Amino acid sequence: MIGLLLSGGMDSTAIAWWKRPDFAISVDYGQRPAGAEIDAARAVCAALDIRHEIVRADCSALGSGDLAGQAPLDVAPVPEWWPFRNQLILTLAGIAAVRLGIRTLMIGALATDGAHADGRADFIDAVSRLMALQEGGIEVVAPAIGMTATELVEASGIPREVMAWAHSCHVGNLACGRCRGCVKHCRTWKAFGWDPH
Repeated sequence: MIGLLLSGGMDSTAIAWWKRPDFAISVDYGQRPAGAEIDAARAVCAALDIRHEIVRADCSALGSGDLAGQAPLDVAPVPEWWPFRNQLILTLAGIAAVRLGIRTLMIGALATDGAHADGRADFIDAVSRLMALQEGGIEVVAPAIGMTATELVEASGIPREVMAWAHSCHVGNLACGRCRGCVKHCRTWKAFGWDPH
């Protein structure tokens, strides 16, 4: 069984369309846009007939940056950085994945996510080795790790009407239009000549 860590953002939505996993797992870990992310993920799963699992664990007291509604810590490489975020989300999703019988868990990391350590290929390899050592033997893969967002959208063949469900804002349930997530979303839409409004 193959699962996808589906945030409801543009990258994981494109991977859902492209790879058609057996399950999608969305994690509400206390991030500010969790409601809109899960709504987007739910719509994508319904359209693609993918079984959807939602994991909730309020870790908001541990967050920093835009996703937590706080100033980023001094070590933050980007404004939305949350300490150990991908490790946290993969651990929580991995717990559900073991119960669901998932052996491969995909994450939507891209080449451009290398601004933070847990978005890099070496991190994905390391966390995959760690999770494979444990009961359940889960492999973590990043099918788009060598791509930009534009390259991923093109490779996936996702139609505009499905991509329109994606929620990429880092600060809330309505797109702010200013954070790095919103800017990336808008630039990707414009690269395809789509109107992002």
